[in-house]
Amino acid sequence: MFKFLRNIDRKGYEARFGGLEIFKFIGPGLLVTVGFIDPGNWASNLAAGADYGYTLLWMVTLSTLMLILLQHNVAHLGIATGLCLSEAAAIYVNRKYSRVLLSSAMLASISTSLAEILGGAIALNMLYNIPIRAGAVLVTIFVIIMLFTNSYKMIEKWIIAFVSVIGLSFLYELSLVEIDWNSAMTGWVVPSFPSGSMVVIMSVLGAVVMPHNLFLHSEVIQSRQWNLQDDKVIKKQLKYEYLDTIFSMVIGWAINSAMIILAAATFFNSHTKVTELEQANSLLAPLLGEHAAMVFAVALLFSGIASTVTSGMAAGSIFAGMFKEPYDIKDNHSRLGVAISLVLALIIIFLISNPFNGLIYSQMFLSIQLPLTIFLQVYLTSSEKVMGKHKNTIFSKVLLYGVGAIVTVLNIVLFISMFI
Repeated sequence: MFKFLRNIDRKGYEARFGGLEIFKFIGPGLLVTVGFIDPGNWASNLAAGADYGYTLLWMVTLSTLMLILLQHNVAHLGIATGLCLSEAAAIYVNRKYSRVLLSSAMLASISTSLAEILGGAIALNMLYNIPIRAGAVLVTIFVIIMLFTNSYKMIEKWIIAFVSVIGLSFLYELSLVEIDWNSAMTGWVVPSFPSGSMVVIMSVLGAVVMPHNLFLHSEVIQSRQWNLQDDKVIKKQLKYEYLDTIFSMVIGWAINSAMIILAAATFFNSHTKVTELEQANSLLAPLLGEHAAMVFAVALLFSGIASTVTSGMAAGSIFAGMFKEPYDIKDNHSRLGVAISLVLALIIIFLISNPFNGLIYSQMFLSIQLPLTIFLQVYLTSSEKVMGKHKNTIFSKVLLYGVGAIVTVLNIVLFISMFI
């Protein structure tokens, strides 16, 4: 689909950029947002709010700021070159190294899909008592049908609808509780490190930036590609993309914040410890009523399905990029990439005895792979050969490498903490 869009020459389109034009660019960023409101983030956010109240809200703010920088930078690559991150790596990085890097990214996509499918399966178990493995099969089949039978534009509309349901669900949940907004305001901007909180802090900060989202954003931004030959059009695209990224990341920030606030206002105030998503759902019923518990489970189901869809798309983009091709669900390489990620993730779910441990191990692998993707991205976007005059400035390069270093250290510490 993106192959077709890239080959369209739309000279003169810049004359039609108007005041409402930005709404045509809203969408790609929301697909990325799904990646950091996925089931893995739910668990970390609920633990943060239940154990430490409002004091760790600042980590959502910090992680969102870092995410905006990285996602805008990788979208910049897609707009300026017409290539996704995987394609650019295959073209501009030594074949031996690019194959290793992209293969590790495919493994990371499988790990991501595993966590997302499990999240959807856990939600089905909450709602209908469907066994986890059976629920995983249902989620996988549904997502494969969605990806193989819908155009990108339709998928984007579905994702926007899913994100809307998740957001509205948490607005409903928040309307049922009494919130200490003064504490929340302080928590958002004032860093705090309560005793014993470092593992939770690192798990949220380190999990927000995910490898597959960096590949995905550079690809889906191609759906808004107009004319690579016209510098004025590229500049306008960069401006509108930046607004789309900020808008979408702020929505993600609000939903993640809502999870912590909900947990703080319910579990923290009642001194109830939460360690698993299923437990959070069952505990909400006596505190806020059966409807609140059901809404929570429905939101988790939409989160699991939506994040599995974007994980599959990212895998298709990574695999097709190995062959220097854009993502196109009608192309065999893209289809095979989607199938590899989702089907192998499902097989692993059947092989593991403890789904919760499966979530932990999947996050461990992401911790290992993430630095490779970040530094690959910054290397490519800093190269004049790749980006031309749109390459990173020295300031941007220092800032991006700094963010990459912070995320890397957090993930390494998180990885080590899992063995202590």
